[in-house]
Amino acid sequence: MGVFSIFNRPPQPFRLSPTFSKLLLLFTVSGGGLVAYSESNSSNNDAIKSSQLDAKKKRVVVLGTGWAGTSFLKNIDGSIYDVRVVSPRNYFAFTPLLPSVTCGTVESRSIVEPIRNIIKKKSGDIKFWEAECVKIDAKNKKIHCHFNNEMHLEGNEDFLVEYDVLVIALGARSNTFNTPGVIEHCHFLKEIEDAQKIRRSIIDCFERASLPNLSEEERKKALHFVIVGGGPTGVEFSAELHDFIIEDLVNLYPMLQDLVKITVIQSGDHILNMFDGRISSFAEEKFKRDGIEVKTGFRVVSVSDKAITMKGKQNEGISSIEYGMVVWSTGIGTRPVIMDFMEQIGQKDRRALATDEWLRVHGCDNVYALGDCATIHQRKVMDDISEIFNVADKDKSGTLTVKEFQDVIDDICVRYPQVELYLKSKHMSSAVDLLNNSKLKDKEESEEIDIEGFKSALSHVDSQMKNLPATAQVAAQQGAYLARCFNHMKGCEDNPEGPLRFRQSGHHRFRPFLYKHFGQFAPLGGEQTAAELPGDWVSVGHSTQWLWYSVYASKQVSWRTRILVIGNWTRRFVFGRDSSRI
Repeated sequence: MGVFSIFNRPPQPFRLSPTFSKLLLLFTVSGGGLVAYSESNSSNNDAIKSSQLDAKKKRVVVLGTGWAGTSFLKNIDGSIYDVRVVSPRNYFAFTPLLPSVTCGTVESRSIVEPIRNIIKKKSGDIKFWEAECVKIDAKNKKIHCHFNNEMHLEGNEDFLVEYDVLVIALGARSNTFNTPGVIEHCHFLKEIEDAQKIRRSIIDCFERASLPNLSEEERKKALHFVIVGGGPTGVEFSAELHDFIIEDLVNLYPMLQDLVKITVIQSGDHILNMFDGRISSFAEEKFKRDGIEVKTGFRVVSVSDKAITMKGKQNEGISSIEYGMVVWSTGIGTRPVIMDFMEQIGQKDRRALATDEWLRVHGCDNVYALGDCATIHQRKVMDDISEIFNVADKDKSGTLTVKEFQDVIDDICVRYPQVELYLKSKHMSSAVDLLNNSKLKDKEESEEIDIEGFKSALSHVDSQMKNLPATAQVAAQQGAYLARCFNHMKGCEDNPEGPLRFRQSGHHRFRPFLYKHFGQFAPLGGEQTAAELPGDWVSVGHSTQWLWYSVYASKQVSWRTRILVIGNWTRRFVFGRDSSRI
């Protein structure tokens, strides 16, 4: 019974003596305090180390989120620099598809990617502020920014951003050439908002022409669409508009089909004059077949709310045409903030910021400019011809052998890209060919040439120097190039990668920027596209349109936009374009 009762009674609670309880509590609290102190001390040390590392980082401020700025951000190592981005828009837009947005072929949200989606994938802490840069203070290394507050909230909307290195990628604005009435009455096609406005205006023109109280002449005026500028943007928009009308709108407005007119006004002799002549001719012939009128050799003098006044180059006098909607697409101009900055640094007489071959702004330390707001001022070979000769003349004999010339030609081609372009244009493959093309055709390899002969051999290479076109392709390559330079900036002082410094000893830190042209497209409507590809290859037709689809889809900035764009194209094939005003 005693044993049974012992094993079957309920368990008693375990009790500690008061003294032991106090000791255990003291030990627990003190131990926890030690752990907390250790963790706090460790976190403080980490914070101090982090702040010390951040203090050592250079503050790189990037202005703009276009092709150049976004390409720079995608390639920069954020763990090396303290990167800050300032832009009036918080997204990147795939601008080559803006003409497709104007007619509903592609939706506007399908070609934009939020900048925060891009920078969150980067290493390091990259901060973004949606604000407009209103002034660059190069002397004090500060940026004056203004937040465009559409909601009219109370608060300080202006702020300053300091920088150690500034990357200007603000792009450009539409160039009106100070033509009266353009800003007040014309549409532009540079931003997403521009494409959305054009889309609403197209529908408004058709809805207005459908009103019962309008005469036929008033309907014709409302349905006259005028495009000023025969470049790639103007031609592509004209083709998109024609397809939109023929394939979709005439089914909704059948009574207006014969009243629609599209006119392209071009100041030059041909549209697409930057393309191969075969493409220009094909585009003009196709537009003629499609009923698109192309008026070449005309310059717009003024634009009113009812008509466009223009003047012909061939002494044709002044003429006017009435319109329902006009789109202005005649090139690019300089933004006011860039004009103010150029005046600060002594470049006020230029159309864009002048940079060297490494994209550094002339006359301003630690400032780089790329994209449409800048142009590279390539150094001429003939400006350095004496220094190049002295470097090549290793034995200081005052003459050069062909071998000595060959030894230095590679460095010359890297430092002065126009030399390599000249060799290719003349189908030359070596320095000997360059010498033989000069006045020294009878020279043997063993013979030597003097400074005058050297000048003669290189006298025509600077003719290959041309300003790079203001295209997305150029801007994207410049952004990626500058980011690579920044990523390798540290540690390359003792081991530079660039060509010889002909005016000084040693080498440059980096190779100059070299643009590689991968071709260009010109959609002409009717599922036909013209392409000018490397190697003087010109392709026109339906097969080129599918090449255009594949290239533009692959060049999207993310898989999200890539899928959305392909989905929009598929929807258009199946259901047609959306003709609603929204």
